[in-house]
Amino acid sequence: MTIKNLAMVYSAELEGIDAKLIEVETDLNVGIHAFNIVGLADRALNEAKERVNSALKNSGIKPPNRENRKITINLAPADIKKTGSQYDLAIAIGYLAATKQIGPFETNKILFIGELALDGRLRPVNGALNITEMAGEHGFKYIFLPKENKNEAAAIKNITIVAINTLQEAIAILEGKSGATQSDDDKGLEQKIEDGDGAQRSIPDFSEIKGQENAKRALTIAAAGGHNLLMFGPPGVGKSFLAKAFARILPDLTLQEGIEATKIWSAAGLRPDGLMRERPFRAPHQTTSTIALVGGGQEPRPGEISLAHCGVLFLDELPEFQKSALESLRQPIESGLMTISRTKTTLIFPAKFIFIAAMNPCPCGYYGDQQKACRCSAYEVIKYQKKISGPLLDRIDIQVKIGRVKIDDLRRRDGLRSQGDETKTQIGHIQEIQRKRQAKLNAELTPREVLEKIHLDASGENFLKVLEGAMLSPRSYHRLLKVAKTIADLEGKLNISEKHLAEAFSFRLREGDI
Repeated sequence: MTIKNLAMVYSAELEGIDAKLIEVETDLNVGIHAFNIVGLADRALNEAKERVNSALKNSGIKPPNRENRKITINLAPADIKKTGSQYDLAIAIGYLAATKQIGPFETNKILFIGELALDGRLRPVNGALNITEMAGEHGFKYIFLPKENKNEAAAIKNITIVAINTLQEAIAILEGKSGATQSDDDKGLEQKIEDGDGAQRSIPDFSEIKGQENAKRALTIAAAGGHNLLMFGPPGVGKSFLAKAFARILPDLTLQEGIEATKIWSAAGLRPDGLMRERPFRAPHQTTSTIALVGGGQEPRPGEISLAHCGVLFLDELPEFQKSALESLRQPIESGLMTISRTKTTLIFPAKFIFIAAMNPCPCGYYGDQQKACRCSAYEVIKYQKKISGPLLDRIDIQVKIGRVKIDDLRRRDGLRSQGDETKTQIGHIQEIQRKRQAKLNAELTPREVLEKIHLDASGENFLKVLEGAMLSPRSYHRLLKVAKTIADLEGKLNISEKHLAEAFSFRLREGDI
């Protein structure tokens, strides 16, 4: 929209991982030169005045500081705090439209994002996929953005991505001097998915794990049903290695999951090149603060919990984490969402992940070990283990003790054939069966759905009566049934029998184990 000396173009603001549409209005008035940005802009945004001035000057265009006029940039709605540098391109284009240095164009069909360098180049911004998705939902036909963001934004099909390198390119396209809206070497969406975060880490294969058959069985069940898992044992037995190998057997992200995960990573400033294809594997250190884990901060961003969305959150040395950080896991484990409340706003980040944890039995790590004596007192052992609260432990479906591996097993060279791909294919098939049956994985079933979807045969019913004295909480009971259902799915059985329940129950630590 351009009326006399007023022009309006569109940009966007990120709130958490959600994008909000922002109107960038430019007004020119007679008077002594002034260049003001209003609309609750932060310091980084106010500095856009200098970037825009230099970018226009170095692009051969008359900049605002050569004008003997009062220039006002208003970012509306004014009650939304504006942060970041993604408004630079919109401010520059709005100024050019208001001063008639650029021909008229359909401003209500185009959205602009991008940070300007002083020479007029465009630098990438955070949240390009999030903003592009919002623009498509609001009916915009085009989005102008830096070329480094094009692979990420290309997943959104109902809007044309105009990827540009410089401000001059944007002007040429708007004036019709350049017919190209996308570079000729743009690849199809499927290739962009392949080019994304697909090779972000070196993942060990299941065949590299010697012995530990019980642990590998537990990991396979956890992957097939999306269950949380705790590994409990002395140091050096391979708990961390097992957790990394677990990521190898998870199916690749679907297109929708890839979009969700990429939106979170992009909003956090990690900006993967294209859609993420492999499931995220996040392993924060024990010194990680609660805010870094759950998200938030002065400008709220996703934390490690949300960065693990659709993937794995691995916490090694679990008792060493801050107690507040561990207790903050309880909500997202149950709901798949992380709620961040602030004085003026409440943000909700997706946080649906498989929680894998590892811990030693005591501070020195050798309590109960048959080969090395423990140096800890009884009080130290109890205090260490009590750092894991009952409510958190109750939310972990599978709890498995990891023992030492014999030297002979470590030296065995048989079984070196890759097992990860076979197991990954099997788990993908099992998960597909679960989603067709109930539209979600077994671990995500609600108590009501457990009653409706999970059926036991006669032996299973009899075994449940035996478990009445096991002092299971209602939550533990439902999680036991969900694990047993996953075991039955792996065997191709419709109903849960005694052996499925017995194996599921064997993956729960008894009183005194922790």
